[in-house]
Amino acid sequence: MNWNDVIGQDDVKRRLIGMVHHNRLPHALLFCGPSGSGKMAMALAFASYLLCENHTQGNQPCGQCASCAMMRRFEHPDLHFAFPVIRPAGTSSEHKMSSEDFAPEWREMLQKTLYPTMDLWLEQMDAANQQAQMGVGESDLLMKRLGMKSSQGGYKVAVVWMAERMNQECANKLLKLLEEPPAQTLFILVCQEPEQLLETIKSRTQRLDLPPITVADMQQALVERRNINADDARRVARLANGSWTNALAELSADNENKLFLDMFIMLMRLAYQRNIRELRRWSDAVAAYGREKQKRMLTYFARLMRENFMFNFGIDDLVYMSRDEENFAKNFARFVNEQNIVEISELIDRCIRDISQNANAKVVFFDYAVNMILYIKKA
Repeated sequence: MNWNDVIGQDDVKRRLIGMVHHNRLPHALLFCGPSGSGKMAMALAFASYLLCENHTQGNQPCGQCASCAMMRRFEHPDLHFAFPVIRPAGTSSEHKMSSEDFAPEWREMLQKTLYPTMDLWLEQMDAANQQAQMGVGESDLLMKRLGMKSSQGGYKVAVVWMAERMNQECANKLLKLLEEPPAQTLFILVCQEPEQLLETIKSRTQRLDLPPITVADMQQALVERRNINADDARRVARLANGSWTNALAELSADNENKLFLDMFIMLMRLAYQRNIRELRRWSDAVAAYGREKQKRMLTYFARLMRENFMFNFGIDDLVYMSRDEENFAKNFARFVNEQNIVEISELIDRCIRDISQNANAKVVFFDYAVNMILYIKKA
């Protein structure tokens, strides 16, 4: 892979190349940024550049040497990964889980996407309801691998994905590695919530923040990589809010937001008709979703209400809606205005809070549905 696999982020690319060319590369980098901004893609592209046998001859990996060939499969002997894992059912409690236990699954995921998410990784591991973390087995494995000589005689690169998922023991051992790093070794910590890292770890890294991907860069990538027209690409890019993973989700046939839009349209039509019996059925249906999905749906409803309110002003740059959402808004937006938008927003916030506190979902959603009758009447 090379820098072109990373969408946008040209300033960060230039800084990294400059560090190498001016011999100012620190022993540890911390890549931070929101989900979908390309932190992992950037780490892999930089690792490819650094491990390329001819990287000093240009600003791109040559793509021809043996190292570049191995990097395309993420199997370079001097590239080491550390990432959160689960403990599968039946695994002995004495076994120290590490990335070695899930190496094939990890490489398979990276072959699919350079923009992995924790949800995708948990699905790849078949984690069910387990939470993934890095324990002492991970730090022990990293110390063992980095203690060996470089296979190709150059750098060794350790990419620690979701570094904030280290437990205390693992973090303390990694700290020792950062304090006394092996010769010609680069650590790249990829982190979404840096505030959860030990301050002592952060102080021993050079932090690089990746901002959300710009609309222009996202639009160009969608046109070139997904072969969609420029108008649709811009619409998706604006909806994605700087996240490539969000953009791909918008294009997915089984996008969850499509279900949420259908439920929103059904609710608003039933509320307009004041059909209490069908609103009860609607409430029972969404009560069966599960609390996390219910909260995602309510968050989607809140965004859609805001967009419908802004739609009334007729300024395209203020509206972030898909084509299907906009088609519904043409007739519905007039029911969301200055007289009810604050009350509607407060109602949704209250519902999210109640669901988070394990309130009865049927009661919460039926109350929400009935209140929508009253708020729409104010329009």
